[in-house]
Amino acid sequence: MPYFFDTYALFEITNKNENYRQYFEEEIITSTLNLAELFYGFLKEGKESLIPAWKGKIKKLISIINADTVTAAVTFKFHNRKKPLSFIDCLGYCLAKKLDLRFLTGDKEFEGMDNVEFVGKA
Repeated sequence: MPYFFDTYALFEITNKNENYRQYFEEEIITSTLNLAELFYGFLKEGKESLIPAWKGKIKKLISIINADTVTAAVTFKFHNRKKPLSFIDCLGYCLAKKLDLRFLTGDKEFEGMDNVEFVGKA
């Protein structure tokens, strides 16, 4: 099953976390919002030079987010409101489920959830 790469996973791949080695060569599928979050992180860390290379690594960029997906994401966030989940994380998770992709992340809040491929830090 292909994966939806959460921003957390994208950062871990950038940092060459050995726990993510098996995903280094996977087809990267993510959303425009996750990509924006990644690029913002690069800017915060002074790694702006990584942005052009990452633009070329993304194989499928999900840019159409409709009202049904937004509704699913806010509902998911509401039902998990005791966890510190960002809206972008919730949206990515719901997109993954909708598109039959496994949600790849190391965000501990998703550990043990349905349809999640959880990978911890090295």
